[in-house]
Amino acid sequence: MSYAPFDWIDDEARRRADAGLVRTLRPRSAGTEPLDLASNDYLGLSRHPEVVSAAAEAARTWGAGATGSRLVTGSTALHAELERELADFCGFEAALVFSSGYAANLAALTALTGRDSLIVSDAGNHASIVDGCRLSRAATAVVPHADPEAVRKALRTHGGRAMAVTDSVFSVDGDAAPLAALAGVCRDAGAALLVDDAHGLGVLGDGGRGALAAAGLAGGEGVVATLTLSKSLGSQGGAVLGPAHVIGHLVNTARTFIFDTGLAPAAVGAALGALRLLRREPGRAAKAGAVAVELHDRLTGAGLTAVRPDAAVVSVRAPSAESAVRWSADCRAAGLAVGCFRPPSVPDGVSRLRLTARADLTREQITTAVRTVLATAPLPVS
Repeated sequence: MSYAPFDWIDDEARRRADAGLVRTLRPRSAGTEPLDLASNDYLGLSRHPEVVSAAAEAARTWGAGATGSRLVTGSTALHAELERELADFCGFEAALVFSSGYAANLAALTALTGRDSLIVSDAGNHASIVDGCRLSRAATAVVPHADPEAVRKALRTHGGRAMAVTDSVFSVDGDAAPLAALAGVCRDAGAALLVDDAHGLGVLGDGGRGALAAAGLAGGEGVVATLTLSKSLGSQGGAVLGPAHVIGHLVNTARTFIFDTGLAPAAVGAALGALRLLRREPGRAAKAGAVAVELHDRLTGAGLTAVRPDAAVVSVRAPSAESAVRWSADCRAAGLAVGCFRPPSVPDGVSRLRLTARADLTREQITTAVRTVLATAPLPVS
């Protein structure tokens, strides 16, 4: 009898292929690239000379790697500097930097809840929030998207510790959560509010200070934010922001902090350089939002269906998963890189092209992007 414990993987691969859901890696070259509307580099800072220089200087000063967990050798003076400046910029008392935004969400959800807790999670939340809920061992109620009253009803079912969690800007359609209403619901119930501001930082709020600052919620005792350094700040890593005693609790209890190697100094330096640049050039935030609105208006004006963006994500509906993949590939062949969202990445099962606006796009590049999307559309445009 043959021993083939992974035969099931081939069956799964065939099912994915039949459904048009195969994903493949496509390494980027260092040379000429397509016009990029696929990345999350909203402010165009990942290749900014000042940000790259800050990364290189940090590597020269502190070395290539953090060399250990933050509690052993992985914390540098640069990490502490970034944490102070992030907290100050976003309006929170304290911050804690992690190796990724994913790790930051896992930390906040697992360390701030537990078996006796209830987590109320929006149906459109990012996978890192979904996984954090599962790992927390808390009871989890998944409620309809952007529905504060559903959150209120779920919180009423639990008499102990509770937390509502939501993305600030949802990565699939680019719509914003009703944060003020959610905060009111949480205050009434005595529950905490955790907001993943990955897609809000650098785009929303005064000078890009984020969705919580824009909603007047930054620094609230019952409010905790997570964010990533890999989008608007053009680097890598994540952070949790909140009251100092909450951050101190994470240092002592969050497994993705205690047992993970610290963020590499180059990434810390790049994020710090980008944050300081954003402070000096706050207009980048509004520019990214304006580009997103223009892309939406020109594409929908030509007959495509897209959700009006609240930040920098423009989501254009496709008729099927297969057509979305083909549409994305045709755009790339024409010199334009766009994202492609399809099941299981989309909770409603509707496939989309995902365009990300960038503050550094020129008028010519915006026009080129619009023309390319329209010319490769799988259905006739009215």
